[in-house]
Amino acid sequence: MENLWPTFIQWLHTLGLHLDVGMVQGAAAGAAQAAQKLDMPGLLALAAALGWASGFRLYAVVFLVGAMGAAGWLPLPPGLHVLQHPAVLAASGGMLLVEFLADKIPWLDSAWDAVHAFIRIPAGALLAAGVFGADSATMGVVAGLMGGSLAATSLATKMTARAAANTSPEPFSNWLLSFFEDGLVVGVVWLATQHPVWFGAALAVMLLLSVLLLVVLFKFLKAAWRRLAGQGATAAPGA
Repeated sequence: MENLWPTFIQWLHTLGLHLDVGMVQGAAAGAAQAAQKLDMPGLLALAAALGWASGFRLYAVVFLVGAMGAAGWLPLPPGLHVLQHPAVLAASGGMLLVEFLADKIPWLDSAWDAVHAFIRIPAGALLAAGVFGADSATMGVVAGLMGGSLAATSLATKMTARAAANTSPEPFSNWLLSFFEDGLVVGVVWLATQHPVWFGAALAVMLLLSVLLLVVLFKFLKAAWRRLAGQGATAAPGA
């Protein structure tokens, strides 16, 4: 770990980004000293964040949390130590790039989400359970149920919003939604780990908005499907 920052800074220099090594090492040391073992609100917030964000970007969540743990920025619970293993970081980082690109292509994003519906929800449950699983089996089960439910809710919201956006021929709304989701995942993980109480309030708001969006967008998609079906029925006799 002592050689991590000089190597990282040297890599940044090859990209043309010049930072003072001593300054960055000092910041990292300060962050490591500030990081303490998460208390119960922090653990609950982390479990909820892992579940909720997994519904949007599973691989980004795994990579981000694992990298924070490996860098010493976040004291990961024992059940999540596997996320900071180099092999896990490499695999999640590679899939993160693939998902980042696939999520920007209209209709491919919906197909990608449909396939990963069978992965994100169980993964969200397992990640949330891992926050407590190593210390308390009961809390692990509770967290797993919560994480799976949150992952299912966020995934349903994402898939419905993307399906609505894909009804438009222009790709810009799809791109905006995709970049918004990228930023949302980072923001959710940061807020949960730095301000657990504020994250709880934000999660309540996001859940409320998700319910409203699901109702409104489902009605929109239902009306659009009926319109398309009506046009097809009208065109059939003429053909």
